[in-house]
Amino acid sequence: MKNLPFFGSGVALVTPFTNDNKLDFECLEQLINMHIKHKTDAIVVCGTTGEASTLSDDEQEALIDFSVKCADGKIPIIAGAGSNNTEALIKKAKRAESVGADAILSVTPFYNKANSDGIAEHYKSLCNAVSLPIIVYNVPQRTGMAVSVKDLKNLYKIENIVGIKEASGDVSFVSKIRYEMPEIGVYSGNDDICVPIMSLGGVGVISVCANIFPEEMHQICALMSMGNVLEAQKLQVGISKVIEALFCEVNPIPVKNAMRALGYHVGKTRLPLGKMNEEKYKNMMQVLYDYGAKKLN
Repeated sequence: MKNLPFFGSGVALVTPFTNDNKLDFECLEQLINMHIKHKTDAIVVCGTTGEASTLSDDEQEALIDFSVKCADGKIPIIAGAGSNNTEALIKKAKRAESVGADAILSVTPFYNKANSDGIAEHYKSLCNAVSLPIIVYNVPQRTGMAVSVKDLKNLYKIENIVGIKEASGDVSFVSKIRYEMPEIGVYSGNDDICVPIMSLGGVGVISVCANIFPEEMHQICALMSMGNVLEAQKLQVGISKVIEALFCEVNPIPVKNAMRALGYHVGKTRLPLGKMNEEKYKNMMQVLYDYGAKKLN
């Protein structure tokens, strides 16, 4: 297996905004310190949950730079860097590398629906531009295209392609990946199937739920890595209603609303992500409170 940036639970961190919709670095520092304290294994900044598509390039660089300095080597910082414009992707990735990110999570090109040759050249260009480990992010319901097993086998031949965040929800696809490439690092991109993916040899999860329940998501991964499947299953099933509630609307609308309700000053989502349905919000918060959700320090 190539050198992976982390094993276990990586939080797909929300991006906190002030009341006037600017980056809130004070809150970001509090969140990073909270995750270090509560056993999160890595922090992903500027990902989908971090509303990367609404952030300027300068904002993304500032978030990554601040996160790296704040973490101070205590926890890996994985920088989200994706684009359907390969040259734009390279610029983002170079900036992330220049400020000290530990790895890059790079979503497949969206909207363009690149063919196999295009996907290969897209990632080869990225890997030629930076030396950081690259995790391919497969999330076809958002991008409109999916990485095939054949595509991934070709990509894994590139030295710094080390793993995949698999968010298609297709466990059989993960099984095929693991059969064809038993050494590739597979991270679950869906909280609700962390245990099934790790039972197939996955190395962890990149989690939305960990924004609120970092220790629980860390523990699920830790138990699976120790072979304690029954206890991990128990935790996975126990938190399943919470995970379902946090995806009752498009991510990250629910998790940001939930964090604000719990006392985290993360601000609102940026447009075009709008207000949450009131009934869904009430139901979500009831589920979270029933599970014991509270603000962590």
